[in-house]
Amino acid sequence: MGCHGCYGISESRAQLICAEERKCQLRGKETVVDDFLRNFLRRAGLSRTLNSFEAEWYSSAQKHLTETLMPETVRGETERLRQELLAAGESLVRTQRERGFHRLQYRQVAEDKNRLIEDLNQLKRHLESYEPALRQLDDKYQAALRQRMLITLEKDRVQNTSDARLNREKVEKGRGIKRSDSADKSSAKSPITRQSRDSQFPIYSRQLSPHLAQAKSQKWKNPGSFSLSCSIRAHKMPISCISLHPRKLILASASDDRSWRLWALPMMLTGEGHSDWLSGCSFHPDGSKLATTSGDTTVRLWDFSRGCCVLTLSGHCQVTWGCSFHSCGHFLASCSADKTVKLWDLKSQLCLLTLRRHTTSVNSVCFLPFSNLLLSCSADKTLALWDARLGVCTTTIHGHLHPCNHASFSPAGNVVASCDSSGVVNLWDIRKPASAMATVDAGSLGANQVVFSPFGKMLAVACSDRLVKLVKVDSRAVSTLSGHSDGVQSVTFDHTGESVMSAGSDGLINMWSEHEVNEETKK
Repeated sequence: MGCHGCYGISESRAQLICAEERKCQLRGKETVVDDFLRNFLRRAGLSRTLNSFEAEWYSSAQKHLTETLMPETVRGETERLRQELLAAGESLVRTQRERGFHRLQYRQVAEDKNRLIEDLNQLKRHLESYEPALRQLDDKYQAALRQRMLITLEKDRVQNTSDARLNREKVEKGRGIKRSDSADKSSAKSPITRQSRDSQFPIYSRQLSPHLAQAKSQKWKNPGSFSLSCSIRAHKMPISCISLHPRKLILASASDDRSWRLWALPMMLTGEGHSDWLSGCSFHPDGSKLATTSGDTTVRLWDFSRGCCVLTLSGHCQVTWGCSFHSCGHFLASCSADKTVKLWDLKSQLCLLTLRRHTTSVNSVCFLPFSNLLLSCSADKTLALWDARLGVCTTTIHGHLHPCNHASFSPAGNVVASCDSSGVVNLWDIRKPASAMATVDAGSLGANQVVFSPFGKMLAVACSDRLVKLVKVDSRAVSTLSGHSDGVQSVTFDHTGESVMSAGSDGLINMWSEHEVNEETKK
């Protein structure tokens, strides 16, 4: 049976209408009860109870209304958000616990760091307390090495002097010449009188290097048979030049750290005095002195027996790039960025000649041994041959397309090798200098120095691509030696040609020695 007023409609529609009526009736009853209780409490003066009742009653009614009217989708979304909120709360608690753990670890690491810093400072103070003793021991060590090297050089000088005296006596005896005491006394006094006058260039026929006599019997060394045998941290700054002692395996190095050093592997002798970086160095023919050039525009002469600079030559107005001794040892040639080459008389300590021909910086200068012929090369892409005795330029060689960095004579003196900033090496016949007799490409970067082996069969090229190139003169075959971490600035052979020594901007001196190559390995 349906409620009254629901006749004449479908049964489902009638059920919905009856449900709505029941809800209205219940809502009406709840309203009557609500009004009764609020009126009762207001009349009784129970205001606080009334406030509590209204708050709880209305919140319950609102909750009931929300649950009644909230759609299923909103209810599910609310539940999902509630679960996510609970998960986020748990994650927050876990993160807070991890934060506490990491804070504890950080405090421990910070305490360890502070303790290590304190220990390091204590060790530094301990090391500083030993520095005076270490400095004193190092000074004693350097003095002992210097004394040992000076003794070696002095013995060599005395031996050479005695050998020269014996040879002179043999020559005089063969010629039937007898020297009197008065002649000995006059000869002993003669150097004093000669020193008051300028030195004279010797006039002699061209003498060949004593090594060339052995060149024909010397077995050819394959450039590929060289390997790195020794590496020395010689300077903390780039090395600009190395030079070999005339007779001993003693190497001089010049560096941007304003010092030069002598290396007898492993002995070392150090000299300081220039006010700017060093650009070059060269041994005196008797091996007792060393000449150095520098960015301070001066040329200095160092005497090993005195352990100091004995002569400073000032005359160039710009950087001096290199120097070379005449075979007699009385003259020194220097080149500079001021476009000139100067000839210095070491006895009178004066500039004998100033040679002007190049139009830009003169980068290298070299005397032909046992000759008055002088070779210079310049950034103007030319080479010049000079008669040092007359002070005139005899030949100008053109052919390089880029600034020329270095040039040197072959041991026989008839061939000149030169290199430029593009890595090209040219070989010139000085009797026919119109065009290069051969051209070798040593790489895409600049070639800084080129030298002949003692027997003239091989060239060593110091390249800016961190490699040393060995060139076989007759076949122009090129092999490479790697071992530097920066550009190679200087290279030289030992007296026998069995070792190559190089120095570069990485401050290293590398020594390359030959090793036997197994024929089966070569095959």
